[in-house]
Amino acid sequence: MAVKKLSEVEISAAIAQLEGWAVVDQKLQKNFKFRDFVEAFGFISKVAITADKMGHHPELFNVYNKVKIDLTTHDADGISALDFELAQKIDKL
Repeated sequence: MAVKKLSEVEISAAIAQLEGWAVVDQKLQKNFKFRDFVEAFGFISKVAITADKMGHHPELFNVYNKVKIDLTTHDADGISALDFELAQKIDKL
């Protein structure tokens, strides 16, 4: 199934429905902060399980209690609806 890259207008409309997410370097990005490393790593594990079930693989970065997530759909060469779907699921974790 081909995934379609969203236009800038579509991205602007979709990102307005999310809190704390921004487009940075053509990727959907959000930073998270936790009490400590274990809590941050637990969150990363939940994100990984959720993303894998969707067949999607975000870029996850962790330093101690901070987690940065970048979402892009490599098959679409940009941001797709799949990225927004995952962002919504991440926000519920």
